[in-house]
Amino acid sequence: MNSGMSSRPSADSVFPQAPAPPRSRLLHAYACLTAGATFFLVIAGGLVTSTGSGLAVPDWPLSYGMLFPPMVGGILYEHGHRMIAGTVGILTIGLVVWLRLSERRAWVRRLGWVALAAVVTQAVLGGITVLLLLPPAVSVAHACLAQTFFCLVVTIAVATSRAWADSSPEEDRGVGPAPGGLAAVAVAVVFAQLLIGALMRHTGAGLAIPDFPLAFGQVIPPFDQPGVAINFAHRIGALAVAFVTICIAWAVFRNPARRKAIGFQAGLLVALVGVQLTLGALTVWTGKAIAPTTAHVANGALILATSLVAALLAHRRLSPAGGGVAVLTEATAR
Repeated sequence: MNSGMSSRPSADSVFPQAPAPPRSRLLHAYACLTAGATFFLVIAGGLVTSTGSGLAVPDWPLSYGMLFPPMVGGILYEHGHRMIAGTVGILTIGLVVWLRLSERRAWVRRLGWVALAAVVTQAVLGGITVLLLLPPAVSVAHACLAQTFFCLVVTIAVATSRAWADSSPEEDRGVGPAPGGLAAVAVAVVFAQLLIGALMRHTGAGLAIPDFPLAFGQVIPPFDQPGVAINFAHRIGALAVAFVTICIAWAVFRNPARRKAIGFQAGLLVALVGVQLTLGALTVWTGKAIAPTTAHVANGALILATSLVAALLAHRRLSPAGGGVAVLTEATAR
């Protein structure tokens, strides 16, 4: 062996692909629990908006000056939302501590701290929303930060999973756009769509266009009110999400390596988008009934999470042809 050459160890010798120890499996399970509780919190927040219970409890941080008020009427939804948020906050603190003690990858530990900062900021925004009587700007920020926090804990759950630890990149020799890039675009498009949806909910524009699939019986409605423009932008956003989802499915299912890497996520994304379009139509046709409206919010969060997981796993499991598989393995293991 040439003594002048670098003896840089391989990725496998530094980060061996051994089965995760019991503690790592528990950490992943705890991260999944935190992500699941966060999704439940998104549902609870959707119920608060769908039932018009945002000011059912007019004070904060207490509820009618109590830690636990009578759970009747809108108080059930609003105070229940606060209780679930408190639980998520406690789970997040536990996650940060666990990551600090047992996670060797600095970027995963940093994600934990960012998630903790996000959940604290979210609690403050929730209080400001109540104290300022639901200003649309703060309410929309509150909704969008909830989705951001959900993405953070989902990323931690993926990074601590067996699927992540046991994966090594394969060369992607498929033609056309890389599925990882398409999935990243999907994350951005879906997040923008959720932002428009939050703006629509918190400005009362959900039924500004009362019919579907047409708009006032036309393909393009008259934009004589701000609510109409917001509502129509949300419909255009739905088409954009559907289009990028079809592109992902087209790119993935034509290639065996891509199917192996993110085939499940691509198929799930197609199914969720189909459900979402149906729920959007039902929301209009039922005059914003509580069940389809809340399910529409929750399913939107699932679409965001699924596109994020697809992007993460594509980055982990696929390497551009000739792009250096070992280097990518080492970089993503750190």
